[in-house]
Amino acid sequence: MLSTNFVLVTALLYVVLLFVLAFFSDRRARRGRDRLLRSPLVYTLSISVYCTSWTFYGAVGSAARNGLEFATIYLGPTLVFVGWWFLLRKLVRIGHEHRITSIADLISSRFGKSTTLAVLVTSIAVMGTTPYIALQLKAVTTSFQVVSNVTHTALLGYPIEAGDTTIGFWVAAAMAVFTIAFGTRNLDANEHNPGVVAAIAFEALVKLFALLAVGSFVVFGMVGGVREVFSQPAITDMLATDTSFGERWVTLTLLSAIAIVCLPRQFQVTVVENSDENHLRTASWAFPLYLLLTSLFILPIAVTGLSLLPTGSNPDMFLLTLPMLAGEEALALFVFIGGFSSATSMVIVASIALSIMVSNHIVVPTALRLPFFSLDASGDIKQLLLVSRRISIACILFLGYLYFSVSARSDALAAIGLIAFAGVAQFSPALIGGLFWRNATATGAIAGLVTGFALWVYTLFLPSLFTGGALAGFVEDGPFGIYLLRPHALFGLEDIDPLVHSLFWSLGLNAFVFVVVSNWTSQKPIEKLQCALFVDVFRNVAGTESRVLQRRAAIKDLYVLAQRILGPTETHRLFEELTHGRVNLETLPAPDARFIAQIERRLAGNIGAATARALVSQIATGETISLDEIIKLVDETQQVVEYSHQLEEKSKQLQSIAEELRLANDRLQQLDALKDEFLSQVSHEVRTPMTSIRSFAEILLDTKDLGPEQTRRFVGIIHDESLRLTRLLDEILEMSRLEKGELEFDSVPLDPEVMVDRAVDTCQGMARKEGVTLARGTRAGGVRVSGDDDRLQQVLINLLTNAVKYNTSESPRVEVHSRVSGDCYEVDVRDNGPGITDRDRIFDKFTRGRDQPERGRSGAGLGLAISRQIVLRMGGELFLVEDGIKGACFRVRLPLDTSSVSAALSPPANSP
Repeated sequence: MLSTNFVLVTALLYVVLLFVLAFFSDRRARRGRDRLLRSPLVYTLSISVYCTSWTFYGAVGSAARNGLEFATIYLGPTLVFVGWWFLLRKLVRIGHEHRITSIADLISSRFGKSTTLAVLVTSIAVMGTTPYIALQLKAVTTSFQVVSNVTHTALLGYPIEAGDTTIGFWVAAAMAVFTIAFGTRNLDANEHNPGVVAAIAFEALVKLFALLAVGSFVVFGMVGGVREVFSQPAITDMLATDTSFGERWVTLTLLSAIAIVCLPRQFQVTVVENSDENHLRTASWAFPLYLLLTSLFILPIAVTGLSLLPTGSNPDMFLLTLPMLAGEEALALFVFIGGFSSATSMVIVASIALSIMVSNHIVVPTALRLPFFSLDASGDIKQLLLVSRRISIACILFLGYLYFSVSARSDALAAIGLIAFAGVAQFSPALIGGLFWRNATATGAIAGLVTGFALWVYTLFLPSLFTGGALAGFVEDGPFGIYLLRPHALFGLEDIDPLVHSLFWSLGLNAFVFVVVSNWTSQKPIEKLQCALFVDVFRNVAGTESRVLQRRAAIKDLYVLAQRILGPTETHRLFEELTHGRVNLETLPAPDARFIAQIERRLAGNIGAATARALVSQIATGETISLDEIIKLVDETQQVVEYSHQLEEKSKQLQSIAEELRLANDRLQQLDALKDEFLSQVSHEVRTPMTSIRSFAEILLDTKDLGPEQTRRFVGIIHDESLRLTRLLDEILEMSRLEKGELEFDSVPLDPEVMVDRAVDTCQGMARKEGVTLARGTRAGGVRVSGDDDRLQQVLINLLTNAVKYNTSESPRVEVHSRVSGDCYEVDVRDNGPGITDRDRIFDKFTRGRDQPERGRSGAGLGLAISRQIVLRMGGELFLVEDGIKGACFRVRLPLDTSSVSAALSPPANSP
């Protein structure tokens, strides 16, 4: 087994390695050789500070206790980086434009640089992060005791007992030393910390490789493969407790998504430490990939630990105890270092972020208000910031240690982490609402934060401390025994998971109060300005703030103020940059509003926007905020939005017009094709009789010895072809007049049965000649329709003639039936011939559905087209019936005349 001294020396050597790495990285950055440190790869690895000892040790414990619930901690950030990339981009852009130093600085800046809001956010951040720091101390202490324990109880991964928190104290002290040494080297909080970032990126690789190493060993070395892992009986028991996709699953996913944005340490590395906005493009896929790799072996390790380790073993320590069970001491030590990296990286970055917030928004503003605290020397505020940040780091880690001492008996790392997540989640309504909602006010943000923070403390934070002893009754019975005020069942909301319950009340009422109070209150002028600058950050141009905010100040006063905060060297460099090399205060002109705004923004990078505004306001006079300019600014933005919408609408209209033009063009092409086809068909139909006439006329002219009979036959052919040509031209003219509506119709009440009888009688001679039986079938009687009797008879004769001419069956038969159907009169002309070959185009001009050219029965193909137009002019329809019976059936349907009597069926007439 590993000895305590060996593990301790290894941990110390690792800390020394971090010091050396941070030192040389800082040194390279100061020499301008920081290309690698400013790469998207290092930026992405620094974001992995999200993966603390909770995700390193606690994810396995969560999987062993609650099945797939552990995946929510990875799913939430993945959804944000993949699906909410625009939110991160907006945060980074605002951070760069306004030199934001922390999440408290961003929220307070958005709401008019409110000092009250900055203090409130800082206080909540400290209280919300304290349990998280305690979690890291607990994880390091427990893992150290497990890996260095030489007794048989090591494999149990036992929780810490009273008196075992000494190790945690020294771990906190070591982390404080490192953070103070490398986290406060740059007083400009907006400047990057290359040494710290390099150490965090290195630790990200260490914990990733440790997880992959122990996961591979467990799956392939201890169990024998992936299939064997999931064949173990423990998988059934573990998944039996799984509550995937339930209310707790959704809550945890939402909570982790909020945490990746609102955790102070995540804001520090994602926004403040970002050197290039384009790095987010790489992080949007690389960070989810990192999370996937870290979670790859969580479930197999949990299943194997439940199967192989003694009953009652601590699931949070399976990563350590499984290699120890197999006698792999080197691997166990590597895992310990990986867990140590997870804890130290979080504590370092969180301490830096919180110390900046505490010094900028609490210490310095408080010191400036104390009458006995003189701050008149050059660099005095700079020195105060430096000292306050170092003291803040020590105090924050001490608070984490105190919470760790109180909650050390808790056996679940994940529970502590979720408490911290729920605390910082209270920032989300003000943060997200402030970025996208123009009507959000500082009063609404403060009211929402106070409400949410108080409920979080009452329903989750305090119950985590009062888990036993005399104060346990507070959780079980409520304060003073008031049952409805029980922290885990507030106002009678029982049988709900404590985390879901707490988030429902705290975050729900936080957002509700924020919206309601914002709608009830109005924005101050400075809030309106900041709202326009933040909400429309992608549309604003340089100088927008100075155009709206007008003020005056003496150049010497600005120089002295800058010296107090930046020091003489940095102040001289700043004024040299802003005055283009002329740093003679006696000859410089009075600074304009733009110059003052640049000074304030530069100071905000050191002391925060709220404090910088307060200090500049002490020396600036005549400060006015032009409401007209704000309205104009908002109007310009609104005009851009409206113009964008107009362009979008015009684009849609153009697309619609283009589609209509395309359809019209297609229709014109179709009409052009139809015109060409029509002309071709007409020329063909005209050419046929004309050719015959010309041929026989030439024979008559050229041949002198023709006999009388032959001459008479040729003249008869010329006469018949002339009549055929005349009919063709008449039909073409009639079709044209029908389509143009120029043909006059008589619309009078008539008896259609009379027209049917006349048409049948007219066609009887032709039917006998062709050997076709023309019969009257079932008929309607006493019917009246409105129309033209000659035109109706023309239609019926055309249908009957076609049916007789083209019926080539062995026993050709044509029947005529009529009936009343609803409010319409119908007459069918049915034959038992070969049927229609082209049913879809049968009513088109020059279309023949039943050509019989060998028998001389091919017409011009206009009869049906003309008949349909006639029926349509009479308010009816002509169509081909599809009933599956051999032959063809054409149906004429006409509306009944209002004066018609009820139809009655008469017996079928005898066939002639």
